[in-house]
Amino acid sequence: MKTQREWLLITMGVLFGLAVALFLSLGPRATSLSEQPRSPNPPAAMPATASSAQPAAQPSDQPAAQLLSDPFLQSPTPSSVRVVWFTDFEGTGHTLSYGETGQETSIAASSTQLSRTREDDKSQVAGVTYERVTRRPIWRHEAEVTGLTPGQRLPYQVFSTKETGELIKSRSFTLSAAPPAGQPLKILLTSDHQLMPMTAANLQKVAETVDQIDAVFIAGDLVNVPDRASEWFDDARGGAFFPVLQGRANYALEKDGTTTTYQGAEIIQNAPLFPAVGNHEVMGRYSNMLPLGEQFNDSVPWAAAKQVYEQNTKLINPKNETDLQRRWLKNNSFNIDTYEEIFSLPKVQRADGGETQRYYATTFGDVRLISLYVTQIWRVPNLSPTAKSRYREKASDGDKPRDWGYGQHIFEGIYKGSPQYQWLEKELASDAFQQAKYKIVMLHHPPHTLGGNIVPAFTNPVRVVDRNPDGSIQAVRYEYPKDQDYIIRDLMPLLERAGVQLVFYGHSHIWNRFQGASGLHFLEASNVGNTYGAHVEGNPRQVPQLQESELATYKEEYVAIGDPNGLEPIVPTIAPLMDEAERPMPYVASNDITVFSVFETGTGTVSSYYFDTREPASAVVKFDQFRLGEAG
Repeated sequence: MKTQREWLLITMGVLFGLAVALFLSLGPRATSLSEQPRSPNPPAAMPATASSAQPAAQPSDQPAAQLLSDPFLQSPTPSSVRVVWFTDFEGTGHTLSYGETGQETSIAASSTQLSRTREDDKSQVAGVTYERVTRRPIWRHEAEVTGLTPGQRLPYQVFSTKETGELIKSRSFTLSAAPPAGQPLKILLTSDHQLMPMTAANLQKVAETVDQIDAVFIAGDLVNVPDRASEWFDDARGGAFFPVLQGRANYALEKDGTTTTYQGAEIIQNAPLFPAVGNHEVMGRYSNMLPLGEQFNDSVPWAAAKQVYEQNTKLINPKNETDLQRRWLKNNSFNIDTYEEIFSLPKVQRADGGETQRYYATTFGDVRLISLYVTQIWRVPNLSPTAKSRYREKASDGDKPRDWGYGQHIFEGIYKGSPQYQWLEKELASDAFQQAKYKIVMLHHPPHTLGGNIVPAFTNPVRVVDRNPDGSIQAVRYEYPKDQDYIIRDLMPLLERAGVQLVFYGHSHIWNRFQGASGLHFLEASNVGNTYGAHVEGNPRQVPQLQESELATYKEEYVAIGDPNGLEPIVPTIAPLMDEAERPMPYVASNDITVFSVFETGTGTVSSYYFDTREPASAVVKFDQFRLGEAG
């Protein structure tokens, strides 16, 4: 039968009719179109090592008996906490043991395989070379410890048994339930690690400066390409996500002819990690062949993928299977599967009836933390006719929707009436929020910053098609009306009315802070590993310049200097850095000086510190401090 033949060819990924139909709509993405619909995981490419070794094999210069990550803590409640760790083997038994010596309790862990972790020729894995996109099998193990007493800290250790019977164990660390109200805590505020040069040094200095970190709030951009497994787990480059937060890094940082090696710090084995989704946690359209970096940059809005699906439903999904439709739409738009599979975060009921951990709220001691999913694809900021930018499509792609980038589109709405906004309204009215001493909102995209990534306005791109006199397309461009910025128009008034005290974010890789008329503090603490600069006098943002483009009708105006949303940055209160004219600077934007911030709940103070990596023996300097609820 014809339908049966079509199904078989779809499964094998060689249905010519489908390829042609979708090529006309989405472009030459052969492997996105050759999805194997009955497989629960994306298909694997052929192993790609020069020596024909299996990609998942242990790197040759590491001990055979080794976990892929140390355990780390997730989702503490007043009586429980989850412990998660990873291996690159399935194993036959994974357990957690906790309690004082002689009183240990063992718990069997549940195990799942990550569905989209892969490597490519940009991967950094010791002893392994990848020539093409290659599936890398990784297993996640999780054990939940229950019946805990708030405030009590217990030792724990995890064990994994290989198929050969070899037992591998972690070192001993400590765990605890969520702390009770009133317990003084020290919480690390960090963001935008992204395997950047100074990240290992930054976290090492955190541990050397603060006696114990009780939790980590990280405002997105944990890695660069989320499906590239080595960016999470491997230390060949020295700055992968888990190694730097677990003190297992080996990053050689060279400054002024001197090389210093940093290990990061042992933090998340003993303190829970609470992340927010940044743009670097989102993968674009799926492919077996395109480099992972290209896939990361190739997201399109879900609505655009749905339109293509509806035009080709009979070819894509002749049996109208709901699961196949869901997978196809995800593979041809964007996803955050790897991020969601790695972390166990508080789950909430969406306003539309679903469940999600992409945004969530949790109580940790005296803090009510709200983590929002507020981010968008990043596109280059120019109007060049050869660029697929945030402002336009390539001139050559004007009549080829399959090749469009759809501007700097938003992944999840935060506008009034959106599911996330409706959930947030209920959370802000909840007893848990109202009764919290400290109310903090964390998101990735900045409401206020001197950095560059705040422009254009955070709103859905408005597509404008300019045509020549003969009707042909001159340009496809995108405008972002400033008065429709969802963060400023909808989100900030809601947070101000609710009495939020601190909005913490990242994205622009600088340190600066602001305060609104209502007393709400804003902190961007993302000058961790490198910076893209602060846009002050003499360093304007890259904004559209009409003389550089044929788009004579482009009318938007952008703020080239300062905070586009009208607040003045606050000069650090203790030891600000000075500019060349010996004037105190209200920011830190440096590729030599790394910054971290710590919130101390016992006093309500947020303290920021810097370390000059050009002087490895120098002291960490506290340069700013403010208290929640106070001005300045």
